[in-house]
Amino acid sequence: MTKSLKNLWDRFLFQGRGILPSRRLISIFIILSLVLLVLSFGNLSWWAFIFMNVVLFLVSLVDLFFSPKKKDLHFKRHIPDEMERNLSYKVQIDVTNMSTYSLSFTLIDGIPQSFQSTFPMNGRVDQLITSTLEYETKASVRGEYEITMLYFRYSSKLGLWKKQMTIDLTNKIKVIPDLTETKQFLENAQKYLLFEGNKIRRHQTGIGDFSQIRNYVVGDDPRKINWRQTAKLRQVMTNEYEPEHGKYITILIDCGRMMGAELSKGNRLEKALEAAHLVAAAALQNGDYVSVLAFAKDVKVFVPPAKGMAHLQTILHSIYNVTVDSAESNYAAVFSFLEAMQKKRSLLLLFSDIRTFLYEEHALLYLERLRQRHLFLMVGIEDVTLQMRTEEKPESVQQAMIKSIAQQQMLFKKKEKIKWERQGLVMIEAKEEHLATAAVSHYIDIMNRNLL
Repeated sequence: MTKSLKNLWDRFLFQGRGILPSRRLISIFIILSLVLLVLSFGNLSWWAFIFMNVVLFLVSLVDLFFSPKKKDLHFKRHIPDEMERNLSYKVQIDVTNMSTYSLSFTLIDGIPQSFQSTFPMNGRVDQLITSTLEYETKASVRGEYEITMLYFRYSSKLGLWKKQMTIDLTNKIKVIPDLTETKQFLENAQKYLLFEGNKIRRHQTGIGDFSQIRNYVVGDDPRKINWRQTAKLRQVMTNEYEPEHGKYITILIDCGRMMGAELSKGNRLEKALEAAHLVAAAALQNGDYVSVLAFAKDVKVFVPPAKGMAHLQTILHSIYNVTVDSAESNYAAVFSFLEAMQKKRSLLLLFSDIRTFLYEEHALLYLERLRQRHLFLMVGIEDVTLQMRTEEKPESVQQAMIKSIAQQQMLFKKKEKIKWERQGLVMIEAKEEHLATAAVSHYIDIMNRNLL
């Protein structure tokens, strides 16, 4: 295909710049040609047939003078800089018509294919005004995107010809994980955790950082009375403690091949990122230091420990575009890296596939060394298919074989988990919709019990 033919084909595909005949004009030509063709079987000559078509074509060109010039049209796109995955957002496009002619238009925005939307969109702009077109879109794949093009086709009142424009409008968008659960937790942490059966409790008496000495009030624990200050001031004074802050939380996110397994909504990595962000928010709100490490075959992202809610944005912008690798995860290399980087005692919270992790014998050697300094907790997603296979009632020999293999896998998993937990390496599994809740609940439980 030559360059000129390719440009013409792109123009009909709503790309490029140029002028195209409208359906109305093509319909008029077809009807007129059919009428003249019938008449040509009579006394009408072919020259008259050609002449009348040429006249109609030249007359139709007058319609172009009653449509706005391209330099009189201005465009602006309003789209959020950050969009959460699978959440709907509104995008507005302002079309300003500076000419004295009104127009009808068809528009296609050049958003990536992973964004869901309905195009083309139709509208109308009167003379000397700005019209706003609005549509909704949602992004299903995390990452950084750049929208550069806007395709616009418009016609005048008669609508015989259409002018086509390709406008260069550049917008950069970051698609981040779904933060719905994080927002719910920050609004009301206790209400968010109630259905899980876990509550945010006060620390034990005398445990925590000393805060202040104040007057004793009814309901205070008598064991916290400060008798020295009571005797000095001749009124009952009590010590007040606040929960210990400044603990170190290290969140490990597995990005290996098995984390790409599809779930009912997204894959395992998507759920792990959402849960990791929720735990980071809970820890930072509690005044702890949080570091994040994403890995697969090698370390992909490492965010050094820091405290304060501002650090949550640093974590989010560092891990929002991590993807699943095709290679298996190298746990030994990651634990060796962590042993060199994290010198202070911390809670190691690993989001990974427990079944795959249990086959890593070399990882156990590194974890036994890490356990001497750190507290380890692994969180994974339940294998719904495996659970369903073990519970179904077999009705054939093949189903019985499948069930026996599934039960064998379940027994192996339980046996290996017991072996690891005897070494002080706690592993838990949760359903995909409760992964974030289970992770933050266990974090709160560890803090409440002062295990760290």
